[in-house]
Order: sequence, then C-alpha cells, then structure tokens
Amino acid sequence: MKKLLARADDLGYSEGVNYGIAKSVLEGIIGSVGVMTNMPTVEHGLSLLKGTKVCLGQHTNICIGKPLTDPSRIKSLINENGEFKSSKEYREAKEDFVVLDEVILEIEAQYKKFIELTGHKPRYFEGHAVASKNFFRGLEIVSGKYGLKYSPFSLEGSIKINNKQVKVSMDSMKPDYEPFEALKKGLADTDNYDYIMFICHPGYLDGYILKNSSLTIPRPLEVDMLCDLHTRAWLKQSSVELITYDDL
Repeated sequence: MKKLLARADDLGYSEGVNYGIAKSVLEGIIGSVGVMTNMPTVEHGLSLLKGTKVCLGQHTNICIGKPLTDPSRIKSLINENGEFKSSKEYREAKEDFVVLDEVILEIEAQYKKFIELTGHKPRYFEGHAVASKNFFRGLEIVSGKYGLKYSPFSLEGSIKINNKQVKVSMDSMKPDYEPFEALKKGLADTDNYDYIMFICHPGYLDGYILKNSSLTIPRPLEVDMLCDLHTRAWLKQSSVELITYDDL
C-alpha cells in the first residue's frame, strides 16, 4: 500500500488562506499543516483547527510580513520598512545575502512563538519559499539544537526524513496546474520510495493574498480537489493510505 502525506503550507498567511486550509483538514485529506508564526492572522488560523488531530509543523517564513526579531539584529533579511525582503528579491539576487547568524535568530524566534501559540513543539520543521543555502543551514542547525523533525526543501524530487526516502510532489507554481492530475502524477512511479509527500497551498482569496502572493488561482482549486469525495474514493481504490509527519 502506498503511503501519502498530504501537506498544506501557509496557515496564518491570511484569513482567506486559513479558511481554505481549515476546510481541507475538516472535510478533506490534509493531515499536516505548516504554520507561519510571524503572521498577524496565525491565531485565527489555529483557532479554526482547534480540536482537530492535525499534525502542526513550523513553516518558517523570512519573506513576507514582519519579523519576530528586532529588525536591527537581522538587517540582511529586512527592507527599509522593517519587513522581510520579498521572495522576488531572494530569487533575483546574484548571491545569497542571508547572514547565517541573523537568520538563526529569526528561526529560533519563530520556533519559540510556535510553542507559545500551540503549547507544544512543532511536529515537523521546514521553510517557506526561499531557496537560500544559509536559510537551509539555519533550519538544520535549529532543528538539531531542539531535536525537531527537519523536512528538507525540494520543489520536486526526493528527500530523506529519518533515513526514509520520500518522493516530493509540488506542482502548484506550474502553468496550467490541475490539482487532481498533479496528485495522480505524484503517486505514479513510487516503487523506490517509502513515502509520497504532496505539498499544496489550499486557501481562499482575499485582498491580502491578491496583493502579496503570486499564487492565487491554484489555492481555491486545491481546496476543491482536497475536499472532493471523488479524490478520497480514488485514493482508496488505488490502495493509498493517508499519513502525517508523525508516521515518518
């Protein structure tokens, strides 16, 4: 039987995103949710999931909103308005401008905020949107320091968690994205893997997302697919077992 970890990123990004993630947990197949602890609507998002058994992880964010660390201590990450530099600035940079010691401060601040908000450690630990070697190194250092389950970054390919080979599928940024077809593609050719991870970004659109995120139309499409009874029936017919990070 194939083992599928369906993960939703971005809880706390906006109220619209929170509502879409909550529906995908309560009515759909999402079992693991990444929390952006620095964002203003994070408490709203967590309140929508209160009482569920969802596996909450830290979706560490250094490219949207304000930091939890004093901006004067993390100057490499901050713009002139005291907010994080955008994901576009990271993508267009010719070299990695993230200072390791500075990013560790913010990663730890978000980790401590996670515990304050939830009352427990994150059950997995990873990063949002930024392909920076120093960011990744910082995540590894902090996860090692606190004994956390680190989930390495991969747009598509494979990663190792607890010495298990995990196939990663995330197509939501691709043109002509169709969530159900992406799910089927992710579950194909998996004989060499112990687990399959389908990463998505379910949510509804609101003003904040329209102004601040390039990922718009795929979010509500994913909510529909994740909550569709046809999706769950197809997984059962295909002998796919739904798991969370707790099972890795």
